[in-house]
Amino acid sequence: MRERSGATRERVPPGQVVTTKWPVLHYGDVPRVDTKTWTFEVSGLVERPFTLTYDELLALPQKTVRCDIHCVTRWSRLDNAFEGVPVQALLARAGVKAEASYSLVHAEQGFMTNVPLSDLDRPDNLIALRWGGEPLTPEHGWPARLLVPHLYFWKSAKWARGLELLAEDMPGFWEQNGYHMRGDPWLEERYGGRSLTQHEINRLRNRSKR
Repeated sequence: MRERSGATRERVPPGQVVTTKWPVLHYGDVPRVDTKTWTFEVSGLVERPFTLTYDELLALPQKTVRCDIHCVTRWSRLDNAFEGVPVQALLARAGVKAEASYSLVHAEQGFMTNVPLSDLDRPDNLIALRWGGEPLTPEHGWPARLLVPHLYFWKSAKWARGLELLAEDMPGFWEQNGYHMRGDPWLEERYGGRSLTQHEINRLRNRSKR
C-alpha cells in the first residue's frame, strides 16, 4: 500500500486503501475455458438477441478505457488501462426494449451479478479483453470480463458469458448473500442487508420472466 497525495485522495472513495498490486479475489476455482466453443450472449428484453463466438467478439471494434478500480474488500488500484468491446455497442446491436431497466450479467460456473441498465449503458463500460496492453490472465477473467469501473469491482464480473436485460432487478450471487444491489463505492454501498432465502430468489426469477 502507498501514501496518498491530495490529488490521489480525491480519486479514492471512502474506506479504500491504494495498492499498486492487482489482488486476485474470486469465489471458487479459475475456470478452464476453450475459446473454440466459448460464446457470449445478449438476451432478455431486447429486439435482436444474438450470440457471438470468441473470434466474432475479437473482430468487433474495440476501445481503451483508462480508469481506477475499487474493490469492496477496501483496496483501490489507480490508472488502469483496459481494452475491449464497448458495452454500449452490444446494447445498440441488440436493441434494448423500453421496458428493460436492469441487467443480469452471466459468467462461467453459473456466477451472476446484477447491474442497473443506467449503470450498464455507459461509455466507459467494456467487455474487457486486455489490461495494461496484454491479454487478461485467467485469474483476472480471461478470455473476457465485464468492466464497470464506477461501481465496486465485484460488479465487473470475471469470465463473462452474457448480458440478460430485465424489467425488474434480480440479485446475483453476492447480492443473494448480503452484498448491496448496486455497489457505488463513493456511497460505500458494500452490503445491503440480510441474505435472501431460496423462496425469495425463485419468486424474483419468476417475476423477471413475465
